[in-house]
Amino acid sequence: MRLIVPWSLVLLTAAIARGDDSVDYNRDVKPLLAAHCVRCHGETKPKAGLRLDTAAAILKGNQDGPAAIPGDPENSPLILALLGEGGGERMPLKKPPLGHDQIDAFRRWIAAGAPVPENEPPSKPPSHWAFVPPLRPEPPAVDDPSWPRNQIDQFILARLESEHLQPSPEADRPTLIRRASLDLIGLPPTLEEVDAFARDQTPGAYERMIDRLLASPHYGERWGRLWLDGARYADSNGYSIDAPRTIWPYRDWVINALNADMPFDQFTIDQLAGDLRPGATIDQKVATGFHRNTPINQEGGIDVEQFRVESIIDRVNTTATVWLGLTLGCAQCHDHKYDPLTHSEYYQFFAFFNNVDEPELPLATMDDVERQQATQKSINDYLAKLPVDDPSLWEKQRAWEDSLDMAGRQKQSQEVREAFDVVFDQRSDAQRQTVFAAFIEQDGAMKRHRQKIAALKKSGPKILTSMVVRERAVPRETHRLSGGDFTRPAETVTPGVPAVLSPLHAETPDRMDLARWLVAPSNPLTARVTVNRLWQAAFGRGLVETDEDFGTQGAPPSHPELLDWLATGLIGQGWSLKSIQRLIYTSATYRQSSHWRSEDPENRLLARQSRHRIDAELVRDAALAASGLLTPEIGGPSVFPPQPEGVMNLGQMRREWKADDGPERFRRGLYTYFWRATPHPLFTVFDAPDGTRACTRRARSNTPLQALTLLNAQAFVECAEALADRLLEAPLDDDGRLTLAFRSCLSRAPSGHERDRLRLLLTQARSEGQDERATWTTLARVLMNLDEFITRE
Repeated sequence: MRLIVPWSLVLLTAAIARGDDSVDYNRDVKPLLAAHCVRCHGETKPKAGLRLDTAAAILKGNQDGPAAIPGDPENSPLILALLGEGGGERMPLKKPPLGHDQIDAFRRWIAAGAPVPENEPPSKPPSHWAFVPPLRPEPPAVDDPSWPRNQIDQFILARLESEHLQPSPEADRPTLIRRASLDLIGLPPTLEEVDAFARDQTPGAYERMIDRLLASPHYGERWGRLWLDGARYADSNGYSIDAPRTIWPYRDWVINALNADMPFDQFTIDQLAGDLRPGATIDQKVATGFHRNTPINQEGGIDVEQFRVESIIDRVNTTATVWLGLTLGCAQCHDHKYDPLTHSEYYQFFAFFNNVDEPELPLATMDDVERQQATQKSINDYLAKLPVDDPSLWEKQRAWEDSLDMAGRQKQSQEVREAFDVVFDQRSDAQRQTVFAAFIEQDGAMKRHRQKIAALKKSGPKILTSMVVRERAVPRETHRLSGGDFTRPAETVTPGVPAVLSPLHAETPDRMDLARWLVAPSNPLTARVTVNRLWQAAFGRGLVETDEDFGTQGAPPSHPELLDWLATGLIGQGWSLKSIQRLIYTSATYRQSSHWRSEDPENRLLARQSRHRIDAELVRDAALAASGLLTPEIGGPSVFPPQPEGVMNLGQMRREWKADDGPERFRRGLYTYFWRATPHPLFTVFDAPDGTRACTRRARSNTPLQALTLLNAQAFVECAEALADRLLEAPLDDDGRLTLAFRSCLSRAPSGHERDRLRLLLTQARSEGQDERATWTTLARVLMNLDEFITRE
């Protein structure tokens, strides 16, 4: 006898005792089928040939027989599947099990003979929550009105109270200011800031601290880094050649826009379509660098059209991930298997980006541009004159070409390599001049000519450029690509958006229409996705944990009403990110202690704060700040801090990495030059994204290499030595210096036990014959290697 029999008898007996043994199929059963079953067992392609969208279909069953046996619930395959018995997998597959009352509704219907309604229409799956525009809910009432500091706390506390849980107590003041500083500006607080916050016991002290951080110019650096993850920012082109590129002005634009609290709808429009604004400014054009962060393949012999299409595919997938939180890329080759996104709709979205050119924008006045053009003409004229005066140069050039090995040819620019692929005598004049210029620049015997060209270049202005996109004057025709294959174009498509989302009202839509559609109040996703990422940064996990997938296979929101309240609030407050962040960071929920609690071990109910390692760039930033070495300058070109020897030999192309000697050596990690093929080891070890695709949620690993890096890498040794110098300059005794070092690294004073252990370390170091600088450097290295040093509590 199966174990289910006693349980079913209990339920049926209880139902009879209540007098509610009757069941209404339409009221009690059909909604459960629609919510949990018909997505897989509906009218179209039902799994295992079993339809569960009508009562008649349930009784018909499939090749294995009926799913329900009237009058016999205990032997009905439907009941067994819901319980995970009978030898098959529990249903719903890979979803939470149905509750006892829900299963009992099926039991009672079958026990009553499984009556079939007349002319029953097939039940349809409900619209997925994320595809329905959010409505603003009222914050719920709570039993303890003294705890909430704003409406966010009402949503959190109401859920906790429903689970008979209490929130955690508020964290202490050093923890609060360190947590908020790392979260909002990516730097630990100074000792002066910690002390001032500890002394200020007046009402509103915490809120004033949050306002100060939101107003800091370092805010844009911290949140710019997170945005650049999604933008797949890097300083090189990627692939095997991985040539350098100039796009850091886009990075600066992001920092400045976030510092100014540019409304997120305008922030979006400028990056996707700034060039299409009437009278577009230089800044608005620079903002379109968002979609020039795409990797570029410069290898010889590639199909240029293939990689042009690959770039557009990257732009489609990135846009869908960053703004919509959808896996639209799954429809590149066929209809999406789970979400209502079709293969044709993918290429309608593709069409928005198929009409762009990829220029480099001069960031200069028209006078400077004209002077630079005149200088380039002088260089071109000089190069053209050389072989006329000395015809033997052509033969020397051919000998130079023949001497190049594969690596030497791959080092050349794409234009030179394309000319190499053309027979020498069949090259155009432009190709001849392109290769000739490379020959003069690189051949050892051409040094007097290079000096002349260098002098000509020096006479003209040096113009900075940035990579941007620009709409083509003549649009391309876009086709659906069968199977995602660029060599198999099918029917033509016009620009459009997925039908399951809000409509796009434009007869001939372009990128500007797309950008405005993304941030239209009727769009059900963008505001939700955006506030979810703000929440994720503040708590380590989003209200929707799968922040990159709001589709049907993603995780449901832990607090759906709060998510919609924040999303509608973002729109209602003019898309101000800082307004929503101020609500989050001043909430009682955010201010809780992060001490682990067994009642909610994964903290999905937010009965405490989270505790996690800080991001890769912030690890070195914290060391620079603690040591006093940090150069706080905002913006500018990427820099070259120390890194281990040999890193630049790991890629196919060997690049030079000459560490900076001046203040640039100690800039924030955000500004470190990022080679895609050979990233700085600190980034790799501490889980920074690789810059090849959009990343909206970083991984957090815990490995021995991280401890070894903190202990031995040159950059961290330099920081430890600088902190030791600070300590020795301070007119303090050992205990005073020890406390100063501890507070500089961890923002709090050491406990008695911690102080004793560090005193012992000093004694041991001195007994080994270390001088005072080495002794205090050892102590600093230990402190910077602590888990707490790289952890946000």
